[in-house]
This record gives sequence, C-alpha cells and structure tokens, in this order.
Amino acid sequence: MARHNLSTVVSFEFRRTVTKRRFWAITLILPILVFGLGSLIIASNVSTTQTADKQKNERFEFLYSDASGLIDPAIAKEYGGTEIRSEAEGVEEVQIGGTPAYFAYPADPAKQTVKIFGEDAGIFQNSKYSAVAQSLLSTSVEHRLGNPTDVAVLRGTVTTATTTFKDGKPAPGFAAILPALLFLAAFFIVIVFLGNQMLNSTLEEKENRVTEMILTTINPTNLLIGKVISLFAVGIIQIAVFALPTLIGYVFFREQLQIPSLDLSTLVFEPQKMIVGTLILIGGFALFTGALVAVGAIMPTAKDAAPLFSVVVFAVIIPLYASGFAISSPQSPIVQVLAFFPFTAPITALILNAFGSLPLWQAIVIIVELFVLSVVVLRIAVRLFRYGSIEYSSKVKIRDVLGRRPEKAEPQPMGLS
Repeated sequence: MARHNLSTVVSFEFRRTVTKRRFWAITLILPILVFGLGSLIIASNVSTTQTADKQKNERFEFLYSDASGLIDPAIAKEYGGTEIRSEAEGVEEVQIGGTPAYFAYPADPAKQTVKIFGEDAGIFQNSKYSAVAQSLLSTSVEHRLGNPTDVAVLRGTVTTATTTFKDGKPAPGFAAILPALLFLAAFFIVIVFLGNQMLNSTLEEKENRVTEMILTTINPTNLLIGKVISLFAVGIIQIAVFALPTLIGYVFFREQLQIPSLDLSTLVFEPQKMIVGTLILIGGFALFTGALVAVGAIMPTAKDAAPLFSVVVFAVIIPLYASGFAISSPQSPIVQVLAFFPFTAPITALILNAFGSLPLWQAIVIIVELFVLSVVVLRIAVRLFRYGSIEYSSKVKIRDVLGRRPEKAEPQPMGLS
C-alpha cells in the first residue's frame, strides 16, 4: 500500500505540474528568449559585417599625404586618392568642400596617429573614412611584402595546434571538460527555474487549505518523497527543453552566431568525472529540494517564504562568482570552504570536477555529505510538514516542532483521489 501511495503521489504531482500553463510558460520562456536573442545576434552580425565590408570597399575621391612612404600611389589611385604635399592644403580643401576627405599618414603609422579629415556624413557613415584609410595602408604594405606567407603572418591568420601530455599520453583538454560541465549547467538550470516549484510543492496545499484532508489518506513521508521524485522528473523535462535551442543553434546557425567549431566526435567522457558529476547533481538536487520543501512546510504563504528562497538561490550563485578561483587556484581556502559547505558544494564541486581539480577522496566526502544531509533535511521536512501543515496563518517554530516526541502511529493510507 505504501508503494502504491508513493507511485500515486509521483504520478499526481507530475501530471499536476506539467499540465499547468504557468509551468510551460516559465519553461518555454528561456528557449524563446534564446531564439529571439540568437536571431538578433545573427541579424546584428550580418549587418555589422556587411556595413564594415561596404565601408572598407567604398570608393570616393580623397586627398592624402604620405610621410611614411608606405602608400603605393597606384593602389591609392585605384581607391580614388590623389597625393598632395601639405597637410594644411588638404584640411583646407575639406573645409571649403573641394574634396570629401583627406588622410594624413605620419612618418611612423605604428606609433603615430593617422589623421583623417572629412565632410560630416552622419555618425555611422563617418566611419567609412577611417575604414578606407586603414584598408589603403594595409593593402599597400601587403603589396610591398609580395610574399603571401608574410602577409598571412601579419594578418594573424596563422593557425596553431597545441598538444599536451598527461602521464605520457595526449591530454584530452577541453574535450574532456565540456561533458562534465553539462552537469553544472543542468544543476543551475534546474535549481534556478524549478526552485520556485520546489517551494510551492508544500505551500500550495497549505494555501488551498487541503493539507489535513491529504494527510488523512497518505503519510507525510511518502507524500514528500513522491513530490521530490516528481520534481526530479520535471527537472529532466526542463533540461531537455533548455538544451533544444542550444543544439539547434549549434547545428544550423553556428557560423551566424559565431559559435566556435567543435568536433563532437573528439569529446572524451571520462568515467570518473561522469559518475562523480551524476552523483553530485543528484545529491545537490535532493538537498536543495528537501531544504525548499522544509521552508514550504514552515511558512504559511509563498510571500512569507520568498526571502528564504532568495537566500537559497544566492547560495547557488555565490560559487559562480568564485569560479575563477576554482579554475586557477582550486586549493585556495575560499574554494575549499565553498566545496565543503553543503549549499555551495554542488556548484563548486561540479566546476572542480569538470576541470580535473577534484581529487577522488574529496569527491567521495562531498557526495556522502550531500546524500546524508539530504536524508536528514528530508526527515526534518517530513516532521515539519506533519506538525506544521495545519498552521495556515502563522510561521511554524522549528524548535517547538523538533522538540515534540514523534507519534507512535502514522495515519492509515486510504488512497489519493
């Protein structure tokens, strides 16, 4: 009967959550925003590239003086330029409208500023003058070199390939980091976007004044465990929904979004990292869920629980600000404190695990800590829910509830309608 009750709670809570319009509105808002932002980025990148190319290749008559001797007169003529000797003459011609622009190339363009004078064509169109002046200079220098290799070196188009070794074998590098980082992304998404649902999982019954009726048909332990399991299933759905736009963007719009190329076949799924990441994700999720369920059992309304929920979310975000320390100085005191403190441990440990800075012994300690505390917090949450579920208008005092002697018998399960 207990197993039947547990499965009934899981099924009921799962259906109740996924059939709400609000759940799908919150779940889909991020992918919609990602698609919208991606479209804006694509349009902006295309527009910026086209404008830059157009301005660089735009041709108009201009005057120039060259103290460096780098400008090729033939190339300058193709660009529409005419050389003069005096800077004062060039500036005067622009002022009186005799020429659209004048470029004054100094003796050492690498250390001195190229002065550009032109007719005002608007804040955006004025950039065409510097684009053409720079293009003329670089094209002239490339022509002087005459060697494609020298040109490639100067342009910075030379590619490099780095191979590192660990224990005498080529190290996988980022290919081994990325798979483990997926656990970090999954945990952050689930806690941030599903945290409010965790909190309301017990508050909703209290606010609707149906808690007493529910507790006459099922014991609190099965009820809360069922809620946790159903929330985990809902979290998997949210992760899948959030991952979909990223996958579509990488497969179909990688170049437009300027996403670095990544050969997925080179990804390395190291067994230890994947197992540790999975256990930390589950343990961290259980701990935060138990804590938020306990908060919901204490507070009479969601409004009263909001400050504590903010504290929980803040505990999730803090390690992200210290991620630089976790990557560069994993043994620093602040990282170690964050790694062992229960509510900052999941994010910190997942970062350390992804970058190979989490020793196995430390991973075991953190995993055991998360699972043990999850059980303890969940038992406390059950006790708080049992005695505090009928406190509809006032906050439950934890000391009073935990100080009570446990009842000898649980209410007899009768089924959940």
